[in-house]
Amino acid sequence: MTAGASVDDLLRELAPQVVGVLTRRFGDFDAAEDAVQESLLDASAQWPVEGVPGNPRGWLIQVAYRRMTEQLRNEQARRRREDLVATQAPQDRRAAPPADVAAESGRDDTLIMLFLCCHPALTPASAIALTLRSVGGLTTAEIAKAFMVPEATMAQRISRAKQRIKASGIPFSMPAAEERARRLGSVLHVLYLVFNEGYASSTGPDLQRVELSHEAIRLARMLHDLLPGESEVAGLLALMLLTDARRPARTGPGGAPIPLADQDRGLWDGKAITEGVALITAALAAGAVGPYQLQAAIAAVHDESATAEETDWPQILALYGLLERMSDNPMVSLNRAVAAAMVHGPAAGLDMLKALDADGRLAGHHRFYTARAHLREMAGDRQAAIDDYRVAASRTTSAPERDHLTTRAAQLAAADRPGRHA
Repeated sequence: MTAGASVDDLLRELAPQVVGVLTRRFGDFDAAEDAVQESLLDASAQWPVEGVPGNPRGWLIQVAYRRMTEQLRNEQARRRREDLVATQAPQDRRAAPPADVAAESGRDDTLIMLFLCCHPALTPASAIALTLRSVGGLTTAEIAKAFMVPEATMAQRISRAKQRIKASGIPFSMPAAEERARRLGSVLHVLYLVFNEGYASSTGPDLQRVELSHEAIRLARMLHDLLPGESEVAGLLALMLLTDARRPARTGPGGAPIPLADQDRGLWDGKAITEGVALITAALAAGAVGPYQLQAAIAAVHDESATAEETDWPQILALYGLLERMSDNPMVSLNRAVAAAMVHGPAAGLDMLKALDADGRLAGHHRFYTARAHLREMAGDRQAAIDDYRVAASRTTSAPERDHLTTRAAQLAAADRPGRHA
């Protein structure tokens, strides 16, 4: 790991802790988060050159505290009035924060920040952006780049999310047990979406955005450490680890996607697979089973198969059946149809896709056409498969996926030309 990467990792770890200290002190999450972002920018510029200070969290708290008091004074001057917090601010802009603030630097408010940023009142897009900034320590520019939107657009999205949290009046504290249980689903969903966007980017020239996947895993691991008794938290972390373990084998030269069945399994991360299998095994034995655990169990079946031919498809089909009854998600139904084709033959899977097509929830989605193309290819209906691959290529916004699907259609078309030999 490079020195720059080490500093970035440290800043991401410390960011929510410092925001927590300032929010607890000043009672203003919005202003505290802005001040901490400025302190992170200062640190990212200075630490790689001057070295990481002996107490990095204390350094960030001190710098962010100064920024916060400057913000309050500017606001105070603009409005020509004082408030209680401003009167408590030190007169010397270079002064250190009070002793009670410094003493709080040992507290870790990361879990509180996660629950705050993933409040159910926020849209998933807003919650993802706010989580990556306030908990992940990414700058607005970095988040905007990751999701391929202008920085101003992302700044507005984050600002609206913070305003909604401020307007809700929710306190900066760990939710009570009942409220925490209600909000935990939003937290897990946001982390799941962050991971998926990193593992299979929905737009742009790259199949993967590794920094997003790694950030989701880091936060899920932290959440599991803080809530070890939550089986779905363990299930989500296991799912991420078991899925990300395949990352080294997912792309070929130039970043072209390699389907699961064609991947070199010797490149898979054995350590991540071992950890993921242990996590899901313990979680499934603990009690009630949830959708993240079932998805992790499916991933474990794939990862523990030495070859694609040895995959236990009947077990995967059964797990997808349970997951479908639990979640009623059309993507789950799509995957179940593929699993059914692997167990009972392509005709069975295609029949299930007819029902899913009539359902309409995946109308126009490229993954539906990709799956149907694959099953039609299995059934020997090459022209129909070619047509579906081409439609799928026209519907995806991922450049690597589009190129892969276009190439597959061209390969099938070339195989059908007169004069070609098997």
